[in-house]
Amino acid sequence: MIPKKIHYCWFGRGELNKKAKKCIHSWEKYCPDYEIIEWNEDNYDINQNPYTKYTYDNKKFAFLSDYARLQIIEKEGGIYFDVDVEVVRSMDDLLTEHAFFGFETEEYINTGIGFGAEKNSELVRAMIKEYDVVLDGKHDVIGCPKLNTAALLKKGLKQNGQMQSVNGATIYPIEYFNPYDDPTGRLNKTKNTYSIHWYAKSWMKKSTQIRSTLTKPMHRILGRDFFNKRREQ
Repeated sequence: MIPKKIHYCWFGRGELNKKAKKCIHSWEKYCPDYEIIEWNEDNYDINQNPYTKYTYDNKKFAFLSDYARLQIIEKEGGIYFDVDVEVVRSMDDLLTEHAFFGFETEEYINTGIGFGAEKNSELVRAMIKEYDVVLDGKHDVIGCPKLNTAALLKKGLKQNGQMQSVNGATIYPIEYFNPYDDPTGRLNKTKNTYSIHWYAKSWMKKSTQIRSTLTKPMHRILGRDFFNKRREQ
């Protein structure tokens, strides 16, 4: 059983923004008897290795959280959400899983959109091990979808966006934890949706965040991959 704990990370000692507070309130609403735990500089060792120190010192808090959440769930068990994830129904019926993860796209898993596991999860340990590539003194940050997915591919994941079982864990399709399509701004919520990742993009430059907002109407008209295709021409 996955314990009734919801974990989140908030590094940098800044005040939680309005969107984060709204999302946390949704956890309280739909999971009222869960323990909600904030992890920060006071209860997580930011100096435990060169990577955690590098990401913290350089204010790359999103990448620090990518790594920290895996360690936290492996040790504590429970469910993790980034603070831009809104819960829209109870998570209770997922607690019987050994572990669960969700597709962010048809190809990639992202633990930030929401995942859960019993403590001492073999799959979560495998995800932590993928960080060996950035723990060897080379501190280039790598997005968690690539590393999370790489670990599951070694355990038999099929990159098809479909529900499947991998080493005792359930992998859920996009609609369960990521029904909001950020490039187009369309919300495809269904009866299967547990949560919505609103893509706060706190790790991006402000100019990039603004550009993302401004291009949504064009993505809706011309397709979500329009600009990528233009660059390839």
